[in-house]
Amino acid sequence: MALFDYIEGQIKGKGAKIVLPEGNDIRVLGAAIRLKEDNMVEPIVLGDASEIKKLADENGLNCESLTVINPAEYDKFDALVEKFVERRKGKIDEEGARKLLSEDPNYFGTLLVFNGDADGLVSGATRSTGDTVRPALQIIKMQEGYRSTSGAMIMVKEDEQLLFADIAINIAPSPEEIAETAALSAKTATQFGIEPKIAMLSFSTKGSAKHELVDKMAEATSIAKEKYPDLALDGELQFDAAYVPSVGKSKAPDSTVAGHANTFIFPGLEAGNIGYKIAQRLGGFEAVGPILQGLNSPVNDLSRGCNEEDVYKLSMITAAQALMK
Repeated sequence: MALFDYIEGQIKGKGAKIVLPEGNDIRVLGAAIRLKEDNMVEPIVLGDASEIKKLADENGLNCESLTVINPAEYDKFDALVEKFVERRKGKIDEEGARKLLSEDPNYFGTLLVFNGDADGLVSGATRSTGDTVRPALQIIKMQEGYRSTSGAMIMVKEDEQLLFADIAINIAPSPEEIAETAALSAKTATQFGIEPKIAMLSFSTKGSAKHELVDKMAEATSIAKEKYPDLALDGELQFDAAYVPSVGKSKAPDSTVAGHANTFIFPGLEAGNIGYKIAQRLGGFEAVGPILQGLNSPVNDLSRGCNEEDVYKLSMITAAQALMK
């Protein structure tokens, strides 16, 4: 089954509330209107209602059915300020919390999720990844047993679905962090109908090259196998050995993952980010994400180069994460 057919079956008509903080961006507004009309999610758009209506009118859109919240006029604002101060445990006072929630819609939207007034958040069309991730880590925080979030991209081409991680967050992760990314990626893959077969990627296959970077991925593999023994996981593997059956059989004949992997864990952000963009731009894969992994509630980050369809699809994914949590 195609990925978004599967997701639609999970979320349509379920009423998951997804916050879209960038309501003054036409890509976001257009996606919100479609999501509402298609009964995929209940969008909560942040911004000034009159400005959003003007933007919709200028583009021939009807936003009358949308829920629009202006943080400056929100009737539960004081309660959110109190909740924020309590959550930050002395790292921000009431005055600072009030100012931040008034000025930064990502913080306001993240508090809506934490407070149970929304199920998830999608942002990043006009803001950096850090602007999306920072409030999530401070307020929603990581699931018990995990220390750091990571970014996964679902790569889709016809009926083929792959998962790449980490492509968004950790620049030079430790072996322990890479092992954790593998475990979180397995959860993400499973949520979206991919039975994870995880390859820990390197420029070496089973010791064919000698270097400290190879040693790092070999160590990450060992940690992951020990800590998460139920995972179908192997490494270190070159990409061709992980993906191409004939190469996997030749280079790693004793591996049950080599040649059959669908979940790829990169050694660092540089490789992961370059790798997914090559697959997207040269390989014809659609890149959906980034999906932030391991948070207590789903918060996902758009690329600033996104289009309306990207916002629409990442909102669907966020709704699915919320409903399957």
